[in-house]
Formats: sequence, structure tokens, C-alpha cells
Amino acid sequence: MRQQKYTALTKRLASTMVLGAAGLIGLIASSPTMAQSSDYPNRPIKWVVPYPPGGTTDVLARIMAQYLTDHLKQQVVVENKPGGGNNIGTEYVINAPADGYTMLLVNPANGINASLYKKLPFNFIKDIAPVAGLVRTPNVMVVTNSLPVKNVQEFLAYCKANPGKVNMASSGSGTSVHLSGELFKSMTGCNMVHVPYKGAGPALTDLMGGQVQVLFDNLPSSAGHIKNERIRALGVTSVAREPSMPNLPTVGDTVPGYEATAWFGVGMPKGTPKEAIDRMNAVVNQALADPKMRDRLAELGGVPIPGTPADFGKVIASETEKWAKVVKESGATLD
Repeated sequence: MRQQKYTALTKRLASTMVLGAAGLIGLIASSPTMAQSSDYPNRPIKWVVPYPPGGTTDVLARIMAQYLTDHLKQQVVVENKPGGGNNIGTEYVINAPADGYTMLLVNPANGINASLYKKLPFNFIKDIAPVAGLVRTPNVMVVTNSLPVKNVQEFLAYCKANPGKVNMASSGSGTSVHLSGELFKSMTGCNMVHVPYKGAGPALTDLMGGQVQVLFDNLPSSAGHIKNERIRALGVTSVAREPSMPNLPTVGDTVPGYEATAWFGVGMPKGTPKEAIDRMNAVVNQALADPKMRDRLAELGGVPIPGTPADFGKVIASETEKWAKVVKESGATLD
């Protein structure tokens, strides 16, 4: 009798354990943080751009978002969260659920701010999961049409004849636009006043209006205005000339050794499932290999930087190290 009771009890316990395990497995499988490659994504994805509409980051995100939407069969929604020199949008993504449904348009400010700001509520390299590189673009030195200069040499002469009277706009403190200008200042001794904006859009508006005189902008956001002669380009900041503007010299032609480029990519919160990261990486790389997409990016001056998540992580690390030296040499700092 005792043996029969013991056997029955054992069977009930075993059954309970099986059901419990099955329930646990079901709970894990349905957890939003356990995105599976087979069903990811199964709802819309938010792509945070830490700048206002109209700038390079916004333009690139919207071009890519349409491709991702079409090929992932889920809406990829661009959401602009400007402010704090890029840090507000970045912190928002870092603190978002690590479920694969919130992305960041990673940009040069993420590497620059690590050394530019004395205190940040996050460590970007440690707190972001690299997903994929997008493009690398040159910046372009542009001036308001009312400024009586036609090349970098004439600009230097004007700047030195009017110390402290040239307003240098940027798309925000800590952006590559800002630091490209700081590098120019440190290499030439040109005394300019930095005027930060919340994105390239409003900076370009004031440049066209003559409220500021010069901007070292990311080429994609300035290209259309240059072609329509709303502003005047003096030079690109890359080592070689830009194929889309072959007649435009480099800044380095006048200032030997000067070079600055912008880079962009996709990041997600640390802890995002590998399946989600790999899926997004694959579709982004597919986009960068698409001839039509490459042509669109080339029109904006963008050179694709495909690769694995680890490859993009190396880009983030190397750019952070590079701009830390520029920040130190320029003496720029923010609280």
C-alpha cells in the first residue's frame, strides 16, 4: 500500500514539474526580450534620431527606414529626439527595453561626447550594442553667400582680419560639425565664435540668412543647398576630393594635414538578443549592397561601411579614441 501511494505521489510530482517547465519555457519564449530570429520583428520598430528633422542623421535614417520597412515587413518609425548635444536621444535608447524594438542612429557625437563632456549618465561604448555601420561621409566647409570669400585661403585672411567677428555654427556641441570647426581653429589660429544649434536644419537656416558665417556641415544635409547656390562651399574635409563635387578642393589643400569625416550606424540597448541584432545587421547590409540604395547614398556623399556588429563596434572605438585627441588639443569641454 505504501509503495502504491509513493508511486502515485511520484507521478503527480513528475507531472507537475513537466507542466511547470513547459510553462516556464512558454514564458521565456513569449518574453519581449527574447526576440527570435524566426519571428523578429513582429511589431513596429522605433528608430531614434537624436537631432531635429533636416540634418544628415535624419536624412539617412529616413532613407534607410523605408528600405527596412519594406524588407522586414514591419514599420520602422523614425522619431526625432534632439537636445543635449545628442545625449538626450542617446540616453533614451540606452534606457529603453533591450528587446530589439528601439534603435539609435549612431553618429560622430557618440564618440566625441565621451571625452567632451565631464560627466555623462552613461558610458556609450559599454552601454550600447553595435548593430551595423551605415555610411561614412566627409564634412564640407560652407559659408553664407554674403561673406566676401571664395576659397579657404580668402576665408583665413578674412577671419584673421576680423578676429572674434566670425560666427561658426554647428549642429550641436560635441558633433563632428563642431569638432571639425574646432580642429580648423586649432590648426589655423582662426578666432571664431562657436554658435551651437539643435541640429543641422536650424544651423543651415541661419547660415543662409547670414546670422552666422561658416559651418563645417555633414555633406548630405548641405549638398542640396550648395547645388542651389543658397550657400557657398569652400572645401571638403576629407583627404581626397568628393566624387559628387569633383571641382571642390579639400580644406587640406590649404591647411596641410586637416582631415575630418563623419560616420553613421545603428545601435540598440545593451543586452538586446543576438537574434535581433543579427537580423537587423543582415537587412542593413543587404540595403548597403543594393545598387539603387548605393546610388542614393552616393548622391549624399555617403560611402557604405558594411560589416558585422563587431566591425561597427571597432569603428565606434577607433573614432572615440581619435576625437578624444582633438578634444584635448582644442581645449573644448562641456559640463
